[in-house]
Amino acid sequence: MGEDVDVAGTGAGVVRADEGTDGSAGPDRHMQIGEVATRTELSLRTIRHYEETGLVVPSARSRGGFRLYTERDVARLMVIRRMKPLGFTLDRMRELLDATDRLDADGPYGEGGRPALLALVRTYERAAAEQVDRLRVQLARAEDFAHTLRTRLDEEPGT
Repeated sequence: MGEDVDVAGTGAGVVRADEGTDGSAGPDRHMQIGEVATRTELSLRTIRHYEETGLVVPSARSRGGFRLYTERDVARLMVIRRMKPLGFTLDRMRELLDATDRLDADGPYGEGGRPALLALVRTYERAAAEQVDRLRVQLARAEDFAHTLRTRLDEEPGT
């Protein structure tokens, strides 16, 4: 059975760590960091680092101080995980996540309003697409190299 969770940090509204706020399992169900690490294939250290840098904040803490995450937190970590191989720095990740958070929340949009946020997201989309193209070229070169090695081994007598 799960651990008691103080969702609001007030001592009221305690739920079980394996249940949602309505007492059921579901998208509001809280998970400890180990389960999140398994699901995201990120290390505990990496998840903690992302918390320290403000990229993801656990939705709750248990009374014992354990980080507790929801499906939404897991989804955010998966977005971060997808940005990493595209060469996004932590600052760029934070800027993009902040922009998408504000767009999803329907404001406040800040200076330049919604159009400025959409322009920023478009800039990041173009950068991601360009990096994907570069990675495809690198992958093709790696596949060619592996093929060259296979061909060499196939030509070797006795293999």
